[in-house]
Amino acid sequence: MRLRANMTCTRRSFTAFVITTVGLTIALPAAQRAAPPPAPAPPLPTPAILQAYQPVTAERLLKPSDGDWLMIRRTYDGWGYSPLDQITTSNVARLQPVWVFSTGVPNGHEAPPLVNNGVMFVATPGNQVVAVDAKSGQMLWRYRRPIPEDAVTLHPTTRGVALYGDKVFLAANEAVLVALDARTGKEVWTVDVAENQNGYYMSVAPLVAEGRVMVGTSGGELGVRGFVAAFDAETGKPAWKTYTVPAPGEPGSETWPKGNQWKTGGGSIWVTANYDPDTHLAFWGTGNGGPWMGDQRPGDNLYTSSTVAIDVRTGRITGHHQYHPNDSWDWDEVSPPILVDYQRNGRTVKGLIDVARDGYLWFLERSAGPIAFVQGVPYVKQNVFRSLDPRTGRPDVDPARKPGTGKRAENICPSHWGGKNWPPIAFSPKTRMIYIPANENLCDTITGAKVAYEPGSRFIGATTALALVPGADHVGEVQAWNVDTGMRAWTHTYPTSANWGSMLATGGGLVFSGGTNDRKLHAFDAATGALLWEFPTNSGIIGPPASYTIDGKQYIAVQSGWGIDSRGMQSRLNTLTRGAYPEVPEGGAIWVFAVP
Repeated sequence: MRLRANMTCTRRSFTAFVITTVGLTIALPAAQRAAPPPAPAPPLPTPAILQAYQPVTAERLLKPSDGDWLMIRRTYDGWGYSPLDQITTSNVARLQPVWVFSTGVPNGHEAPPLVNNGVMFVATPGNQVVAVDAKSGQMLWRYRRPIPEDAVTLHPTTRGVALYGDKVFLAANEAVLVALDARTGKEVWTVDVAENQNGYYMSVAPLVAEGRVMVGTSGGELGVRGFVAAFDAETGKPAWKTYTVPAPGEPGSETWPKGNQWKTGGGSIWVTANYDPDTHLAFWGTGNGGPWMGDQRPGDNLYTSSTVAIDVRTGRITGHHQYHPNDSWDWDEVSPPILVDYQRNGRTVKGLIDVARDGYLWFLERSAGPIAFVQGVPYVKQNVFRSLDPRTGRPDVDPARKPGTGKRAENICPSHWGGKNWPPIAFSPKTRMIYIPANENLCDTITGAKVAYEPGSRFIGATTALALVPGADHVGEVQAWNVDTGMRAWTHTYPTSANWGSMLATGGGLVFSGGTNDRKLHAFDAATGALLWEFPTNSGIIGPPASYTIDGKQYIAVQSGWGIDSRGMQSRLNTLTRGAYPEVPEGGAIWVFAVP
């Protein structure tokens, strides 16, 4: 159609040229005379559901109604838990699709649907946000922000939007924060967060707390210096900016003793923080150091591969826990810990629980300042840490399992994709269990090489070779752990699939998750792990499921759309096994289910 339109314009231009040059005056019939441009079409009336849109207040974010899903994990503590209990272990087998909405975009769909009073907001790859009637699936508006042709985006996806007031906030891939009018989808304001051509881009969902909208930048494989930035939610005016790699003289700078390496030190932000309103602290996970090989950047390299506590009012870092100093395995610990209080040795711990890429389940203790270590246990095969310091949790690393420049380290377990990657866990207060999308029996051989920094170019300096543990009969798992005992309760395995499924727990005693190459959404008994229901969708599901109600009816919603790292791991596994892992079609869609 574009080509045809261009040809038509060319013919018209040529005709006009001939008439002008020969000096003829031709009286054209009235029907052929240039008509005046048509009047612009009147704007379509705002649908009634948007006219009645209820602004998202700070109070509603702190205590959302059971039937809404107002932020990516529903609540600030990151539980991924819905108290809705209409869909239960007894009737989930009757769950069936209510409507399906095609997003029109391929690649990895990693964002959950958000629902506010019957209006669903969904972000997709390609800087797109759609608003949909959550009951009928009818589109209300669509926003697309063109990505510049020269944009640097190694992970061209988004992990969601944020709601506050009458706005929807999107972290656009080219490192621009966008505020949209929730009723119309029109831009209210935009603000540049970082220089994309220097390797900064964004895939994180924004976090809104205390009137500020916060985002972090990706780009750890491009030599960026990671940071979290906050902006006034009403105006977009910058409030503060906190780097995850300290400059000389700042706390932690002594862990970067060599030259100017802190300037390209990594510490990216990939996943949205969880937040404690009592202490005003947001807990952000940070990525690997840059480049990958730690011997090229001596020191512990704070605050890479860490959880950092940042005061949302000031941007000040008040505490941290570094999971593995001088990271050399690409174990970005970007997933934020969930906030859940648990029992240990007869006392209640104000807890943080992180299921880390390094293969350990970390039980920490939060406060108004420092983060304390409580316990660490491996949840998948782990052969790099020989032990943990019982007081600090600092690992004793086997030097044979630490790669370096010109040095190959073989059979590193887990692989550089980790025992769990970015997909979030869930917690059920009813079962007192967390639910983990794990990948077991995967290891790596990593060889380091010297690499020079160039803005916007890859700054890795390593090659990896994936391997399966000899005799392994599966990779993907769903694990359940009791937070009070620190013991595993049950495990479900997937014989021919990895698991990239974000978790949802519900008050009906269920756990929902996708993540597998069979394209299915699964429902498990939260107490026993029994698989109770599954349904195939158009593609693989890596986005987090959500649950909501309309007119008293409970729905389960999720985006289907395989891609990004799930596609990469799938390809590697098929190379290892000569195609034993079924291929997955790409293409995005929102699926909504209910019990008739």
